Amino acid sequence: MTIKGYFNESCSICRAEINHYKKINNSIDWVDVINNKDALNETKLSSKDLIRRLHIIKNKKLYKGLDAFLIVWEEMPKYKLLSNFAKLPVIYHIGYLIYEFFALLLFYKNKHLLKKDNQNFN
Repeated sequence: MTIKGYFNESCSICRAEINHYKKINNSIDWVDVINNKDALNETKLSSKDLIRRLHIIKNKKLYKGLDAFLIVWEEMPKYKLLSNFAKLPVIYHIGYLIYEFFALLLFYKNKHLLKKDNQNFN
């Protein structure tokens, strides 16, 4: 089973987190959405959507945001408990809101990449 993760490597926080996961488990094929023209075709998302959230494709299904993190965590024994905890209904909804808040902040921090690197998405 192939799992592919799409993230913005130009975002220092995103890069640090994904590099942490890469050290723990190399079963996910990570793709930098800024420097990979195929990311748009593979995900069928806009460049804005791609840099806005983490995305995972597993079994030909696209997951985004917190749901993408749940897939990542499920793949790592060290984070399996966190994944199960985050799936609890109340925790999931709170986690979803927290993720969306921070993802929006990071998006605005990195929004300039859409203009600067837009040629990579054409």
